[in-house]
Amino acid sequence: MFNDFNDGESRGTILYVEDNPDNRNLLRRILMAEGFEITLAETADRAFKILESFHPDIILTDINMPDMDGYTLTAKIRAMPNMTGIPIVALTANVMKGDKEKSLEAGCDGYIQKPIDIDTIAAQVEKFIKR
Repeated sequence: MFNDFNDGESRGTILYVEDNPDNRNLLRRILMAEGFEITLAETADRAFKILESFHPDIILTDINMPDMDGYTLTAKIRAMPNMTGIPIVALTANVMKGDKEKSLEAGCDGYIQKPIDIDTIAAQVEKFIKR
């Protein structure tokens, strides 16, 4: 993806699965400005189509989506042989006790709560890529 905001080398490629257009656009703008290349999917089905030909450095997924929740999406991606080793991070407003653990049990490598902190989100994402 062409990066409008940063002329330097890419810090990594991201697939962000999120049904809310405002959340998708905000994260895209922030992470592109920080030097990441980001591909957006508004549904889990769209994410699977993208993953047929795209091998991102990291997948960020919302948990509460209408067609398939992020837990199921994560489990299905984990079952794909060509997707091993790609970190999957839940990016979610689910912040009740046990929600982080549920994300990790579903196969996520990490958990970032919404609302995101625009000052730290790029560093958080990069930390998961570098693991």
